[in-house]
Amino acid sequence: MSTEIAELLQQHVIDPEVCIRCNTCEATCPVGAVTHDSRNYVVDPDKCNHCMACVPPCPTGSIDHWLPVLRSKAYSLTEQLSWDELPAAQAVDALQANSQVSGSTAFETAATSVPATANAPVVNAASLGATVPPWSAAHPYTNLHGPKSPITATVVGNMQVNEPGTDNETHHIVLDFGSMPFPVLEGQSVGIVPPGVDVNGKPHHARQYSVASPRNGERPGYNNLSLTVKRVVQDHQGQAVKGVASNYLCNLKTGDSVQVIGPFGSSFLMPNHPGSHIVMICTGTGSAPMRGMTEWRRRIQASGKFAGGKLLLFFGARTQQELPYFGPLQKLPKDFIDIHFAFSRTPGAPKRYVQDAMRDASAQLAAMLQDPQTHFYVCGLKSMEEGVLQAMHDIAVGAGLDWTSVAERLKQEGRLQLETY
Repeated sequence: MSTEIAELLQQHVIDPEVCIRCNTCEATCPVGAVTHDSRNYVVDPDKCNHCMACVPPCPTGSIDHWLPVLRSKAYSLTEQLSWDELPAAQAVDALQANSQVSGSTAFETAATSVPATANAPVVNAASLGATVPPWSAAHPYTNLHGPKSPITATVVGNMQVNEPGTDNETHHIVLDFGSMPFPVLEGQSVGIVPPGVDVNGKPHHARQYSVASPRNGERPGYNNLSLTVKRVVQDHQGQAVKGVASNYLCNLKTGDSVQVIGPFGSSFLMPNHPGSHIVMICTGTGSAPMRGMTEWRRRIQASGKFAGGKLLLFFGARTQQELPYFGPLQKLPKDFIDIHFAFSRTPGAPKRYVQDAMRDASAQLAAMLQDPQTHFYVCGLKSMEEGVLQAMHDIAVGAGLDWTSVAERLKQEGRLQLETY
């Protein structure tokens, strides 16, 4: 009788108690091993090759977990999707000792190579986004308050920031933390814990929102921050839904209490050195971190103690009426920020997206791609990412630049930051 060889695997898993469902891991994974449902993000053991690309960008560390398992008993996607917490480690030591293990390595990974696809895109977002911050970014504080110990904030403001009566109703919500320290930087995010339970009777998970205010508060000198929240009333397929956290937040009244966790994020941060240029590319509520960066730059330049570089904003929405903060943006001086709008559903006009606005400014962007002081930030729906990066590629190539080397330098120096969802 032959002796069975027990293959052992260090299975990559995501801690559902810590994960804030920000989609960073799925967006970053170059092999499509990460997926999710309405509750959990999970890793397919048959696809994961342990490349570690998803680990550095994770804002909470929930992705950095490995369970030793027998290969034949690896946790399936169905099992992982049902978890409320990580399971106890399997008792593999005794099985390993009683089995003949091939080679000198006791544990294996799920895969060692990934076949190339014939129709691979020219630009691959998973390989381009930086996982380090700009060299001059301020030090971020992260994970001060976890899911089991949220901090309480008080609502001190809630107003709609696009035209009433339009689709994609968007609110600007200001939360005050009183005397409790909660330091945040432009580009960081927080988790909001909605009250109540889900359809399975489980407490709602936190939802992630980018901070829309600068580091010294929505109101300068106060311990507060702001969020940009769209009321979700349909899913990506157009089916009617009621977003749990977004509707909760949009309905808040002044004086209400909110449970907050975080802050999160250690790379999507703005440069702080004089002369640095910032190119911001966003759609909808992806404008939140761009608003924080713009307002901080405005405040420090107004002090006369900081010589800032250029600010460029490429901002897309379906219509002008739906675009958040359209009025306040119009009041910013042209010599402070160069704004390019793109509207895809204006009646009687052709569809225009942020990548189209970028191509119209190709000469300006080509020069900035060659300037080591330029930092690029992309935030918005996942669907915008490929078009934006393709535009950057085309602009670089059109200017006679080697896109591969330009993109690699931007990534290594923390000058191309991607945050899409």
